[in-house]
Amino acid sequence: MTQRMDDAFAKTRAENRPALVTFVMAGDPNFETAKNIVLGLPEAGADVIELGMPFSDPMADGPTIQAGGQRALQAGQDMKKTLELVRLFREVNSTTPIVLMGYYNPIYIYGVDQFLADALEAGVDGLIVVDLPPEEDEELCLPALNKGLNFIRLATPTTDDKRLPQVLANTSGFVYYVSMTGITGSALSNPTNIGAAVKRLNQHTDLPICVGFGIKTANDAKGIGAQADGVVVGTVLVKAVEDGVAANEGAEQIAGRVHTIVRELAGGCRAAR
Repeated sequence: MTQRMDDAFAKTRAENRPALVTFVMAGDPNFETAKNIVLGLPEAGADVIELGMPFSDPMADGPTIQAGGQRALQAGQDMKKTLELVRLFREVNSTTPIVLMGYYNPIYIYGVDQFLADALEAGVDGLIVVDLPPEEDEELCLPALNKGLNFIRLATPTTDDKRLPQVLANTSGFVYYVSMTGITGSALSNPTNIGAAVKRLNQHTDLPICVGFGIKTANDAKGIGAQADGVVVGTVLVKAVEDGVAANEGAEQIAGRVHTIVRELAGGCRAAR
């Protein structure tokens, strides 16, 4: 597995704070703006970057992230350009892990072997593919692990103790705990329940537990970060892009909107413990 991911979590543990995992959509609202956003995320305080792979038929995404994917597709974003974005990032940053997140269809169309080779060459550290259950591990998960890419799974409040070992069997990098049942961008769950859920997951794995869905403010990040190894934030960042587009702003202004929110969230993470 890529060393970058382990190093990132070792660093946040040493600093006694949760990692800030930021999700943005590749190519949203266009390649140039997305490049500005991604290049500035580490300096703004992101410890791990999740890069959305735009797809025409997402299932788990709320309306905000769906709209981000549509904007990217309309601007001509495809898998080759998403990997190019990672390459450009690696030219200036060799330490921050990048995880590609999305659905299996664009990877299948690209060709699994070719995709894994190109993703590694570009500097990708891991994958989150939300529509591939553990039963389908031979399809992509095991080939990815064999190449040295992390394969990160989602666990939810409905993942019971009987199912958990199967979900975690071939998981690496970190576990993404979805703090609610529903779609991205919904309201935040009760932090007390999250604390109990993280404890339960810790009984099954030594991997860091990162909690997402519903985290929008520094205060949210502080509350969840007190319980978890990392907080995952996406919808509020994609909404900032949407707001910038609506205000007819340029690439630097839109990126500035996103980075301002990331800085606030990073402050919440630093204040979590």
